Amino acid sequence: MVIESAIIAGAGIVGLTTAVRLSQMGVHVLVCEQAPEIRAAGASIGLWRNALDVLDDAGLGAAIDALGTPIATWFYDTTGTPHRDPAYADADHEFLLVPRRQLNELLADTVGRGSIRLGARLIGFEETADSVTAEFADGTRATADLLIGADGVYSRVREHLFPGTDAYEHTGHHAWRATVPAGSGPAAGTILTVGDHRSRGGFTRTYGDTIMWMVNRFDCPPLTGTKREQALEVAGFLNDNGWNDALLDLIDATPEDAILHNQIMFVPTLPRWTSDRVALIGDAAHGLSPHIAAGGTLGIEDVGVLTHALTGHAALPEALRAYESDRLPRYRTVHEHSREVEQAGDAGVYAHRYAAFSHWMLTERPKVGI
Repeated sequence: MVIESAIIAGAGIVGLTTAVRLSQMGVHVLVCEQAPEIRAAGASIGLWRNALDVLDDAGLGAAIDALGTPIATWFYDTTGTPHRDPAYADADHEFLLVPRRQLNELLADTVGRGSIRLGARLIGFEETADSVTAEFADGTRATADLLIGADGVYSRVREHLFPGTDAYEHTGHHAWRATVPAGSGPAAGTILTVGDHRSRGGFTRTYGDTIMWMVNRFDCPPLTGTKREQALEVAGFLNDNGWNDALLDLIDATPEDAILHNQIMFVPTLPRWTSDRVALIGDAAHGLSPHIAAGGTLGIEDVGVLTHALTGHAALPEALRAYESDRLPRYRTVHEHSREVEQAGDAGVYAHRYAAFSHWMLTERPKVGI
């Protein structure tokens, strides 16, 4: 191992997974989280086999399987007709839906709460030939061999490493979602419907006898009304002849304060992800539109590649270059697939393009790490 200590900015799923793997490899880790508690944005996260392999290597496979709900994806049009491209296998349509909060708690417990510093807002860092020192808003500092920016689309590490790379709006792209008690709700989910006016959405049962629903729309006009009213309008575009009434009923029954709304943000394409002692990982490096439902999986892939590179090279700069050289071309292809999926105008085209992406993601594995 080319390092003895690491500071990880961000206690989300990717940051905590990185901390778990490094600590298991004998690295002293300090996870710094600006929030006052371990928390998770959003309801559940879909993890494909690539991510599950990394978590299996960390000894967490059984625990995550116990939390997860296996999903077999189908894509519907607004009349309820299901679509799949027969050229692709069942494995290209399968992932595990895992509740974010419980996953974050599991990862934090595995790292050890004593290795996590809450309320620690990173504002900058100083890098020398021998170490990197993180600076925090409260005036404190911490020094380690390596700083990892896992602090999301609004990353302060990225801002300091590459000034002028602020996240920017995917103009007109909005998403709404919530998790609600299942109660007498439908037993079967719709996973994803491709609707009119560039709308998409669906629902599925998930952990703890709950149902997660989501809708999103591209090229939205200026939003008006409450979050529930906005989500209901989008869901209406998915519902010819009453087929998707269950989705509208779920949204209508969701308390306003339980609905999460996001203007989708992008991270600009970066020329580099690393310096000699700093590395970006997850959304900090490649914040993606959630319409391909793979950002978490690809971020955990990053963890596998980075930790493998750290064990396989004699010097830290060399290891970080190897990590970067694997990830940059992979994400160029990810963005190509993402654009193709975004532009799919009907369920049949969407089914083909999404399966093409998931098949590529699962079969064209990173050169190292997983």
